[in-house]
Amino acid sequence: MLRSYSHTRRVPVGGLAIDPLTEDEVVARVLAALDRGRGGWIVTPNVDILRQVARDETLRAQLSAADLVVADGAPLVWAARLAGRALPARVAGSDLIWSLSQGLASRRGSVFVLGGTPAENPGERDGAHRAADRLAAQCPGLRIAGAHCPPFGFDRNPRALRSVCARVVKAQPQMVYVGIGFPRQEHLIARLREALPATWFLGCGAAVNFVAGDVQRARPALQKAGLEWLDRLAREPRRLARRYLREDAPFAAALLARSLHHRLTRRPAHRA
Repeated sequence: MLRSYSHTRRVPVGGLAIDPLTEDEVVARVLAALDRGRGGWIVTPNVDILRQVARDETLRAQLSAADLVVADGAPLVWAARLAGRALPARVAGSDLIWSLSQGLASRRGSVFVLGGTPAENPGERDGAHRAADRLAAQCPGLRIAGAHCPPFGFDRNPRALRSVCARVVKAQPQMVYVGIGFPRQEHLIARLREALPATWFLGCGAAVNFVAGDVQRARPALQKAGLEWLDRLAREPRRLARRYLREDAPFAAALLARSLHHRLTRRPAHRA
């Protein structure tokens, strides 16, 4: 694994160990690994992912086996700092899809885009192809090994799953962006890694939709403040209200409280 020659020690946050890396450091490590002919897997947990991982030991073990685990969620960075540990910054999958593409473009590397929104009408390009087109246009030198928008539920159909995997394996890309939602994308990546040991994978959720232009990302000011979730909630209240307000918000509050408690209780007692 990449972390076997990494010089950083992972930081525990809410039951998952996070690599204390910046976005630029992630890109540099991926490119260095590709130069050695080694593939890998990047996981970008946010609060919602951390909440699911906390109650599912199998899922936690799966994500812990990733080569790079970086915090795609400001509360994870805040929790680490409250606990007295160091995470330098949030590293969002929606940013990595661009910075990794730019890094690969500098050496004419190749990517495969998997996911996105299906085309509404015959003859139209689906979200995966539109995202690939935009990446290629804005990252000169980047090679598009392929793009595919599989139908929803394909991964529950063994024949359809084999077909999608075969399509990606045949393309032999250096990087695969998998945007089909957590944890389905992680299960698919685990399967693809066996057939593509020299390829890197990024499970990027809605990032494919952002790149394709099907979903508008929050303003930079909200991103910087760690309030990107609030923008998404305002756009899709019916779909996201339960997850964000009834599940993720209480979990985030408890995570921050536990982190602060950890820091306070580990301070050495003052002598009288």
